[in-house]
Amino acid sequence: MVPWLFLAATIVGALFTLNAYMPQRRTGAMIIPSFFGGWLTSELALHHIAWQLVATVVFVWAGALEAWPGWAGLGITVVSWAALLSNVKLAAHAAPVLEAALSAGLGDDYRTHIDADLAEKIARTPPPPRRPVNPFRFKHPGVTIHRDIPYVEGGGKRNQLDVYVPTAGVQGAPVLLQIHGGGWTIGNKHEQALPLMVHLAQQGWVCVAANYRLSPKATWPDHLVDCKQALAWIRREIGRFGGNPDFVVVTGGSAGGHLTAMMGLTANDPRYQPGFESVDTRVAAAVPFYGVYDFSNHWGLHPHPRMGNWIAKSVLKVDPERDREALRRASPLHCIHAGAPPFFVIHGTNDSLAAVEEARHFAWSLARTSAEPVVYAEIPGAQHAFEVFHSERTSATVQAVDRFLAWTYSRYRARLQSPEGMAGVAPAAASAAAS
Repeated sequence: MVPWLFLAATIVGALFTLNAYMPQRRTGAMIIPSFFGGWLTSELALHHIAWQLVATVVFVWAGALEAWPGWAGLGITVVSWAALLSNVKLAAHAAPVLEAALSAGLGDDYRTHIDADLAEKIARTPPPPRRPVNPFRFKHPGVTIHRDIPYVEGGGKRNQLDVYVPTAGVQGAPVLLQIHGGGWTIGNKHEQALPLMVHLAQQGWVCVAANYRLSPKATWPDHLVDCKQALAWIRREIGRFGGNPDFVVVTGGSAGGHLTAMMGLTANDPRYQPGFESVDTRVAAAVPFYGVYDFSNHWGLHPHPRMGNWIAKSVLKVDPERDREALRRASPLHCIHAGAPPFFVIHGTNDSLAAVEEARHFAWSLARTSAEPVVYAEIPGAQHAFEVFHSERTSATVQAVDRFLAWTYSRYRARLQSPEGMAGVAPAAASAAAS
């Protein structure tokens, strides 16, 4: 009996490994389980080997190798471990891929355009851990979090935000707005992008993570309106936390990636700013992770197009067949224009939930149209939500985003210090540039 149990266990482990390389993207019922299995296995391959090793030792001690099924199971396990170690090597490719993307989008000499003080901060700040024993440890003594601050009067928990600041304090610091994912229906501000926010706060950034109203109770564009309300709060209040209200970048993953792109592409659009139309909702840059860019699936790029029908009915609450225009209006791919801010679009090749083909097309279309740089990085072997916790790919990605943002901030400061850039600049921006 023990040899057969061992064989069954090894087959299950091998299926996890296989799924990390070949996730289900077209079989509806298996998409979510495939995502979870592939996500945890591909980003925590060494942890996966560790628990399989413990299980193997226990089974061998219990007599698993006393019959041929046990030996077959051992062979399967060895092959599975070899594949997992290969996945670890694949994860190491993220860093050069990201660097090549930055060089292609910003220029081979982009690092020389990062201000010396920012480059020095990047050099002295330890990168996020690549292979920690506990990948879910995010706290840092140098970072203070101010939690549950309302950004809309009477808005409740869905209209609250957290502010991450350096414990030592800052003045006139650049600001990052993080928008969580969760299919526009679930999710919370304290669950995602923690490696990125903690890393940036160590360098002197002020990071804001906001909740927003969720479907099915909320109806599009409530989600986007709330994100713009959070930006309006930053314009009014972030100075109290040491942030510069005139330099705000936005990021987010999955549904948050979609909202990030929409934030970058719909600045000052009165349709999405009811009651606060006069607030400047431009952002200095947008960094969407594994976003959904076309609800209408106009180009047929999504491997499971029924997702668009679900979004139409649950989030927009329109008929997906009769109101295609509503789907297009809510899609970043149909909102592209030349005045978009700099973009850094990041996606994984093995994403089960958001089509990498769609991200590729979005970045290509935006780069053809926008007057600002567009960087596109396709991370080998990465699943959806790959950078939620610490891993090899997370560490490389956070450092790449750090460099992109430093380049963007350096350019902002250079423009403010030029006679043309200083003309008409608000006093807050001018003082921040001088600091």
